[in-house]
Amino acid sequence: MTLPPTQLLPERDAARYIGMSRDFLRHQRMHGRGPAYARLGRSVRYRIGDLESWLDARMVRSRDAA
Repeated sequence: MTLPPTQLLPERDAARYIGMSRDFLRHQRMHGRGPAYARLGRSVRYRIGDLESWLDARMVRSRDAA
């Protein structure tokens, strides 16, 4: 099943989506380095498209891949 890029994921699912822990996402958010997020009351939600963009910006290509 493909999820639309605008779908909002709760913090737990967003962390799972990027293969990291909730604590990692919280730490990144506290230091302004994490993916964009929405605060809805006390809940934090992440759009899949923002998670993908954040991951894409961190991709590193090896010299051999060129």
